[in-house]
Amino acid sequence: MNLSCQDWMSALPEELWDIPLTNLAIPGSHDAMSYCLDINSPLIHSESDSFRLLDGLFYCFTRPAIFKWATTQDKSIEEQLSMGIRFFDLRIAHKPKDSSSDLYFTHVIYTYLTVLETLSSVATWLESHPKEIVIFACSHFEGIDDKLHQAFIFSLKKLFGSKLCPHKNLTCPPQESVLTLRSLWTSGYQVILSYDSQIAASHQELWPAIPYWWANQRTAQGVISYLDSKKDLGRPEGFFVSGLNLTADRYYITTNPKQSLQTLTFSNWECLRIWLEEQRPGSDPESLNIIAGDFVGPLPLCSLVVALNQKLLRKNAVK
Repeated sequence: MNLSCQDWMSALPEELWDIPLTNLAIPGSHDAMSYCLDINSPLIHSESDSFRLLDGLFYCFTRPAIFKWATTQDKSIEEQLSMGIRFFDLRIAHKPKDSSSDLYFTHVIYTYLTVLETLSSVATWLESHPKEIVIFACSHFEGIDDKLHQAFIFSLKKLFGSKLCPHKNLTCPPQESVLTLRSLWTSGYQVILSYDSQIAASHQELWPAIPYWWANQRTAQGVISYLDSKKDLGRPEGFFVSGLNLTADRYYITTNPKQSLQTLTFSNWECLRIWLEEQRPGSDPESLNIIAGDFVGPLPLCSLVVALNQKLLRKNAVK
């Protein structure tokens, strides 16, 4: 456990307490819950019929491949929180033919942990870290109808209660719509909940989808080129995520049986690390906000991203 990152938000210099949260560098976890994928679970709804057929015929070959390429993290959500992760990419679904209302996380297959038992552990962690702010990006929602959406949202409100930071609409005065650490601490808010569904508009506690810059590239050079091209176009107004995660297509996976997403990520890390250390948070068009990656436990993503906030101090000192 990296104790220096466990409470890094409350440990930031006071000069940064009034910086908009969207201008801070925040470490994030891509497909945060894939550490607990259930190798024996069904394929998710959106997988093609041809892949389902292949999986049915060659299960003993497809499942190990799915498992080692769909697994993007190897630490529990509590461990990720204690390491400093404050943004969580959560892909949520209801299992087919499941008569219960239980929801699970997904990445090609389903997790064995349910959504609510996982988020309950987060709520407990937040009680012990009252000045740490987490951002959840809930998305995909496969197999979830309006009734399940409403039940899930009700459960989220009950679970986090007054810790949920409501989404400020455009009619709010500017001074009230800017989220800073100081303003969140004063209000007792600790959870920003992004919900990538139209249903979010009818719930003031839910924030709209957060843009995620996903390169869909297999090499560090490809990821960096994509992110640099996005930076050239200017940053979004609010929260946004720069993904340092790599992606392999099925041809690469089948032709490289000894590889895994972990080996691919580790072999490209040094190049990604050098690029990351050159980045800046802030309000400038080329600045970054949330930076998410894979295998945030064994790789020092958290400490590198948190350290970028020191550049804001130097920038203010120059002014």
